[in-house]
Amino acid sequence: MSDHRRIDFIVMGAQKAGTTALFDHLSDDPALGLSKVKEVHFFDNDALDWATPDYGPYHDQFDWTGEQIRGEATPIYVYWPGSLERIAAYRSDIKLILMLRDPVERAWSHWRMEAARGVEPLAFAQAIRRGRQRLFRGEPWGHHREYSYVERGFYGDQLDRVLRLFARDQVLVLQAEDLAADPNGVLSQFNGFVGAPPPPISAPRKVHVGQDMGQMDRADRDYLAELYAPDQARLAALLETLR
Repeated sequence: MSDHRRIDFIVMGAQKAGTTALFDHLSDDPALGLSKVKEVHFFDNDALDWATPDYGPYHDQFDWTGEQIRGEATPIYVYWPGSLERIAAYRSDIKLILMLRDPVERAWSHWRMEAARGVEPLAFAQAIRRGRQRLFRGEPWGHHREYSYVERGFYGDQLDRVLRLFARDQVLVLQAEDLAADPNGVLSQFNGFVGAPPPPISAPRKVHVGQDMGQMDRADRDYLAELYAPDQARLAALLETLR
């Protein structure tokens, strides 16, 4: 079963790249109608019947009484297999927002979160090296919701997949660092992109800072920087096509 309602935008990633802070800012804007929970996790739900999807439970996450621009933020969509294709089938002209952060810092923050939750037993140095083999024991093959510290930082590959499914004018790429330094500039850019009036003035804020677990070792930082270098070059080339 389906219905004719459709939301207008999705913040689709990346995890640990300021999406919670962005969602918190957006929740102050009366022109925007956000989902009841920040991460709805609808399009990454492999248990649903995607041959004949029922969007009713998804739409129940939104208030449809007002004239608002509606959207949600589930970071895993840009990473999880099948999610982008499901979004395209849901609404081919939807607006998509991808927030990025230095991939090395993102991996460190991701590991800190999983270690603090008790999910990750490995030290960071192990998790980003031999720990990556755990993804090939997962389902779908090569992906994992918790242990994908390295993989989620390949932004060039992920953005390329987005642009194969959606027009370039449907995609906005923002930087977590810019949101922290100049929230009003980023929010104005966001609202202009989704077709909303200028946003209310907003002060910088920090959310989900995480537990202090010391500093990343230089060897780990250098290892990841070298690993990401080709993908970062690919990302830079793709971003040029969005300007």
